Amino acid sequence: MSPLKPLKIDIVSDVVCPWCYIGKRRIENALALVPDVPVEVRWRPFFLNNWVPREGISRDEYLTAKFGSVEAYKGIAGRVVAAAGEEGLTYRPELVKRQPNTIDCHRLIHWADAKGKSAEMKQRLMELYFRDGGDLTDINVLVQAAADVGLDADDVRKRLATDEDVALISGQAQEASDKGISGVPTFVFAQKYAVSGAQPADQLARAIREVSGEINAQAAE
Repeated sequence: MSPLKPLKIDIVSDVVCPWCYIGKRRIENALALVPDVPVEVRWRPFFLNNWVPREGISRDEYLTAKFGSVEAYKGIAGRVVAAAGEEGLTYRPELVKRQPNTIDCHRLIHWADAKGKSAEMKQRLMELYFRDGGDLTDINVLVQAAADVGLDADDVRKRLATDEDVALISGQAQEASDKGISGVPTFVFAQKYAVSGAQPADQLARAIREVSGEINAQAAE
């Protein structure tokens, strides 16, 4: 019997999207439920707030622009904090003081991918932001995050000072938008089936098994 063809899973998300933080844990849990299904996971960029300037803005200014007021977000945040907690994650919205533009974060994830560490890089950035209130507009924070997952700090610092891969990341984010992806996380299976939102792990696992079965049945024909 020939080995199963790996299922390609493209995960379109942003590091400052709390449901993406939760969705990352849920897809990881889903994959643990189907250990017999080979997969290839790719993390794809998305800009939840593409209007935020490169230098970022204060969190209060951002919440006021997006939700009408800082107070208005508190009600929404409670539900997300609880959902994160159910997945063993910590979200402390009161610690977040600065809203970043995330292109540099996506560049780090892309560079980490060359070392097979894109998932670790994404997790580190999300933990810094949601759990620790880290300022992802601070180059020293980004360089340390990269070093934490095994990238060369000096190399990363030099690369962040350039426009390396800015056009590539922007193009990939635009491509997702052009394909109609407007909410994240979105999980794209085999480049043909899209599941939007941080769905429960058992539902994602079922989708993984079904689509894998389909692509392997087609390959066997």
